[in-house]
Amino acid sequence: MRVLVTGSRGYVGSVLVRLLLDEGHEVHGLDADFFRDCTFAGSLAEIPTRVKDIRDVTNDDVAGFDAVCHLAALSNDPLGDYQPELTDSINHRAAVRLATLAKHAGVGRFLFASSCSNYGAAGDDFLAETAAFNPVTPYGKSKVAVERELRAMADDAFTPVFLRGSTAYGVSPRIRFDLVLNNLVAWAYTTGRVFMKSDGSPWRPLVHVEDLARSYVAALAAPRESVQAEAFNVGSTAENYRIRELAEIVAAVVPGCEVAFAEGAGPDKRCYRVDCNKIARVLPGFKPQWTARRGAEQLINAYRERGLTAEAFEGPRFSRIAHVKHLIAEGRMTPELVWRGKTVGAAA
Repeated sequence: MRVLVTGSRGYVGSVLVRLLLDEGHEVHGLDADFFRDCTFAGSLAEIPTRVKDIRDVTNDDVAGFDAVCHLAALSNDPLGDYQPELTDSINHRAAVRLATLAKHAGVGRFLFASSCSNYGAAGDDFLAETAAFNPVTPYGKSKVAVERELRAMADDAFTPVFLRGSTAYGVSPRIRFDLVLNNLVAWAYTTGRVFMKSDGSPWRPLVHVEDLARSYVAALAAPRESVQAEAFNVGSTAENYRIRELAEIVAAVVPGCEVAFAEGAGPDKRCYRVDCNKIARVLPGFKPQWTARRGAEQLINAYRERGLTAEAFEGPRFSRIAHVKHLIAEGRMTPELVWRGKTVGAAA
């Protein structure tokens, strides 16, 4: 299958590309390359890639593909909160426009990187894919808006699929320290403390970045009738944790560290716990291989191997909002998140 991956150079995309290549797919990338200076471990696979803003895609960018895996977006709540109108422009309107172009170009399958953030403030109950949306951030609202519009586009020739990712963790060439487990392990390793910014009570579903990427591979391989306009919570039902439980896991994995709370730490309004039985039933090719405990062990080993320092961890390189603000402050990017100077074209 000839597959276009948008966001191919990001945290998830750089892992997904390798898995798709391993499965024998012909893979092309499209990425604005905001994080070109942020490689942490290993290297990115060399595939034909257009360095291009998702807001600027044209018919030529999607023509000739059998499927699109659309990951490119402002990738978390802090970045989404930075300028909500930009979040809507990039995460919502650009995604719908890309899907429209893909459909007109004859692309048969469109896999959308949605999120369990769609459920927002949801409490302690397990949520299946039929649960009501209750997003509490611009990021979550943008994902809900795309799902609704793409669902209406489905027909016999166009199959949108909504992969609602749990909170990702684990080692990737383009690692992020603004993800909860990656962050807690980095705090523990570099400072001797598991540093909590909330009171630890909220629930989060977790999924390793490799398992998240595996869901796309499985959705591409599945029969069309199994995935047509379907949403899937991506992860394992057993891998829902309160944040304080994650802190306990990290404390057990990193010898000698202690759990610490930020001054005035209170509950986080983002609280959701998801049921992942549907993906296990409908996509038997999706078999998660990681647990949070194994992921914490992988992370601490990677941090040790690379000599991670507190300066590198707390700096702007591996936190999405901090890095974007750094690029703007240096004058390399406009406040509208556009590179200064010509960057569009082919690479690698």
